[in-house]
Amino acid sequence: MKSIIKLALFFLPIIVFSQQLPTSSKAVQEAVAKKAVMSKNSLVKNVALTNIGPTVMSGRVVDVAVNPNNTIEFYVAYASGGLWYTNNNGTTFTPVLDNAATQNIGDIAVDWKTGTLWVGTGENNSSRSSYAGIGILKSTDKGKTWLSVGLFDSHHIGRILINPDNPEEVIVGVLGHLYSPNAERGIYKTTDGGKTWKKTLYIDENTGIIDVQPAPNNFNVLYAASWQRIRKAWNFDGSGSNSAIYKSIDGGDSWVKISDNNGFVNGKGVGRIGLAVFDENTVYALLDNQFKRKQQKRKKRKKIKKTSKKQQKEDEEKETDASVIGAEVYRTDDGGKLWHKTNLSYLNLYSSYGYYFGEIRVDPQNKNAIYILGVSIMKSKDGGKTFTSISRENVHADHHALWIDPKKQGHLINGNDGGLNLSYDDGESWFLLNQPPVGQFYSVFVDNQEPYNVYGGLQDNGVWVAKNNAKINKQWQQSGKNPYQKLLGADGMQVVVDSRDPTIVYAGYQYGSYYRIDRKSEEKKSIRPKSTSKKSSYRFNWQTPIQLSKHNQDIVYLGSNKLHRSLNRGDDWETISDDLTQGAKKGNVVYGTLTTISESPFQSGLIYVGSDDGLVHVTKNTGGSWETISNTLPQNLWVTRVIASAHKKERVYVTLNGYRYDDFTPYIYLSDNYGVTWKNIGSTLPMGAVNVIKEDPENENVLYVGTDNGLYVTFDKGNSWQVFNKNFPQVAVHDLAIQPTEKELVVATHGRSLYKVNIAPLQKLTADLTQQAVHIFEIKSIKKRDSWGQSAKSDEPKISIPFYSDSATEVTAAIFSGSIKVNTFTIKADKGFNEAVYDATFSEEGKKTYEQKNKPVKKANNNRYYLPKGEYTVKINGAKQNFKIK
Repeated sequence: MKSIIKLALFFLPIIVFSQQLPTSSKAVQEAVAKKAVMSKNSLVKNVALTNIGPTVMSGRVVDVAVNPNNTIEFYVAYASGGLWYTNNNGTTFTPVLDNAATQNIGDIAVDWKTGTLWVGTGENNSSRSSYAGIGILKSTDKGKTWLSVGLFDSHHIGRILINPDNPEEVIVGVLGHLYSPNAERGIYKTTDGGKTWKKTLYIDENTGIIDVQPAPNNFNVLYAASWQRIRKAWNFDGSGSNSAIYKSIDGGDSWVKISDNNGFVNGKGVGRIGLAVFDENTVYALLDNQFKRKQQKRKKRKKIKKTSKKQQKEDEEKETDASVIGAEVYRTDDGGKLWHKTNLSYLNLYSSYGYYFGEIRVDPQNKNAIYILGVSIMKSKDGGKTFTSISRENVHADHHALWIDPKKQGHLINGNDGGLNLSYDDGESWFLLNQPPVGQFYSVFVDNQEPYNVYGGLQDNGVWVAKNNAKINKQWQQSGKNPYQKLLGADGMQVVVDSRDPTIVYAGYQYGSYYRIDRKSEEKKSIRPKSTSKKSSYRFNWQTPIQLSKHNQDIVYLGSNKLHRSLNRGDDWETISDDLTQGAKKGNVVYGTLTTISESPFQSGLIYVGSDDGLVHVTKNTGGSWETISNTLPQNLWVTRVIASAHKKERVYVTLNGYRYDDFTPYIYLSDNYGVTWKNIGSTLPMGAVNVIKEDPENENVLYVGTDNGLYVTFDKGNSWQVFNKNFPQVAVHDLAIQPTEKELVVATHGRSLYKVNIAPLQKLTADLTQQAVHIFEIKSIKKRDSWGQSAKSDEPKISIPFYSDSATEVTAAIFSGSIKVNTFTIKADKGFNEAVYDATFSEEGKKTYEQKNKPVKKANNNRYYLPKGEYTVKINGAKQNFKIK
């Protein structure tokens, strides 16, 4: 049936979907295989991307695994940034998951005796950007290769445990789908290294396992925490009567619930539970208690002028309830027969959004020393009665991972939303170990400066800016100034810059809290539109869209559930639409909001908007009237982009995203008549929810697309797609920006920071060009340096020769100075784009011929002879192109 539906999308009118279904595990596996083949055959597989940081602000850490016999060796797992390895105590890290089919991780386990790695893919924190995984991955060669070993429909993994006495025996706590019910949840056990799995605990299709912990020195005794939760785009129910604690005394073959009517909390308000086991009998549980605080009533908000901090807090509370009990610590000393609450007062650990946290640890050498992780990280030395914060000036908020040295008290490694920290004094002081570029970007923007600047908003890490060619290394620690500069805090969202004056930046954080920033004076002015109606307020999306008019940079557009326009840079606002969504929906997450805005470069006031509930509208008269143009598109999906074409006035692109239904279909549509009819141009892509589409400014047939697991380009307006994979892992791409002068595409990933890639050759590809055996694109000139070949190898010249080949073959490149052939070399070319790197040297024969008509060439210290300044020609199989050495 699904194949029939997909086929129907090729034709018009498009079939309307009334209900979204989650993508099947079979379809996900097929997509992984399809993408692997696609990667081998991609026309752009040799087009390399360059990571440009930042590293100073990191991404969310979800787990740390440390070698107990050599604690300077450990692995760090990032929520959407992959797995990284260090053997020098975090001085440097190496990625080890880049050749796998996903970078999304929930938990990891390491058999240090053999070096075998287990990765449970799919983050377990259940946030709005907690991406699903593809089951369990295993490596027996420290990450060089990965084998998929099942549980393909698990989506999100709570915990992986390896039996220390039998590495073939592994326990996995499966949390399951985030946005839809599914049966592959519970506890699974393998005794043959992942070849087969047995489900040993199952509660229901909405309840999974968030934590499993063994008793030290006795793997037969296991404790597990179940969690009933279901998330929707408009509501998150993170508690339920099926959230509970279970125990096994036979190594996970059978389980008994041990949290009913024995001192632990029961009922609808039981949320996420984290476990810490000191011995077979002493166990701690950190509970997200969603029952109300009986003794506290919520006070009515005072009608006062809100500061930005108060506004932010008010918006966050729209999807939570600050009157709940929140974090509590429970303890049993008899193996779960009786539990008692340890904390004497309310713990201000994570307010009311405990679903995002839930980790607790106990010191292996002190049963009364425990650590709890939330917005802050707190410790107790009296068995959980009282707590003190060990969050310090070098530690970011929102904590998700903690390792405690079993042999050296006070030695801690902590993972949080801002990266990784190391302490040797029990959290009184911390080192920051942010070397990997693993930032989780929501957006990116580039300006027109020389060199151009890149701006971007990061999850929980604010808005930052840097020159695109900044060196991303540790040199800044001596100067005291990182090349990336912070503009705003909180969750960084979209950025736009005045093209007339790059010191004027518009940026903001969640729920429409935007500012006009003057970088000269450092003045920040709030520009958020305010409702004048007492009956209803505006609804702003988590990622509120903003755009400066292409026709007048004083005009600002900003979307709530309505479209707002300012004619004076955000000082004053007018609302130019009614509600352009399907309306508010009952729930605890702001919903029924605009997500994307695009004004046509051909006509002022020709504006498109899209919403989180699937509507796309157009106005041709600056909001005088609006027309719904999404009735024949799949319904109720999140509109991630609507883009007015810069090549044809009537053309518009729309991308829809089913992530919040666990639907990973790539929905991409093109219209050449203002959205009256649509063509599906995403059907040949592998499964992957689409976040962004970007039109090439020079070639109307070239489009770039970012999905939840990769970056793609089409050269024929979507009839076929090519995947980028050189120096680029399969990571979520949230946004794209093109710097037209430099001809570079900047890629904002949600897990691996920013990348850039030269797209000048891609822009030149035409149907006629592909008929040529070889075509050489423009070669950038380089400057002659006296240091070539004198000392550092890094100073040797590299002349990049980009060319296109119509087949996979070996070709010969010949370098000429006039009619003199100065060097030749052979290249194994693939079909598609290739790059030959020439070191600007003479061959022995070429040098002799050259010196017959020119001055002698001086030998360098490395015994090579380098080309002098001048103009040269490259010839490959009849094609030729010139370049200069200046």
